[in-house]
Amino acid sequence: MKPLLLVAHGSRDPRANATTRALARVVAAARPGLDVRVSFLELAQPSPATVLTALDERAVVVPLLLTNAYHGRIDLPAQVAGFDVAVAPPLGGPSDHLLAGLRKRLDAAIGRDAYDGLVLAAAGTRMAEARVVVHQTGDALSAALGVPVEVAYAAGATPSGGEAVAALRARGARRVAVASYFLACGRLFDLVTDSAVRAGAVAVAEPLGASWDLARLILERYEWASTSLPNTSPVASFSNA
Repeated sequence: MKPLLLVAHGSRDPRANATTRALARVVAAARPGLDVRVSFLELAQPSPATVLTALDERAVVVPLLLTNAYHGRIDLPAQVAGFDVAVAPPLGGPSDHLLAGLRKRLDAAIGRDAYDGLVLAAAGTRMAEARVVVHQTGDALSAALGVPVEVAYAAGATPSGGEAVAALRARGARRVAVASYFLACGRLFDLVTDSAVRAGAVAVAEPLGASWDLARLILERYEWASTSLPNTSPVASFSNA
């Protein structure tokens, strides 16, 4: 099996980086014998280039990103340029595994019958095309749960968490919960969820974190990119557009 390199954004918040490493352990446990490594695009070490240089063999890169924005489209390809890798698509979008993970975290935070509106809280990006997968996920959650869903962002886009709660209230919701379109806790998670709570949200689900559902999604991305790795060309990159 080709080594798997997980590439996270990286954070000054130690909770986020610890979650990334814990997730790597879950992925390794789900696929015994697979060499799973961790790297960060910024704010933490090691970098993708550091790990790939040490591997000195073909590898599959799975970005731990939930949108295909700047870090997925520009930063990551630049950091793995020249290495013999296949880069899988980011993890975002309404896949079965991602939706299952979101619902389990939500169920753990509040009972299914305890809310009648849902905020899907995300980090945010100025790239409108990258926000599409967040809204698609919100639509899928709404259809699966039978409640209205409003997307909210911490930065780079609107509405805020509080504005999303207000929009749901205007639609008739009285008990609004928050689902977390995040991989880990951190400053942006705190920003958008605190805004929703101040506006009256009754519960906030934890980020997806080191979950089996997320590990299964990562392994699906790994398998797809692994079979797509060409015999030539130093970098193969794939989009989830």
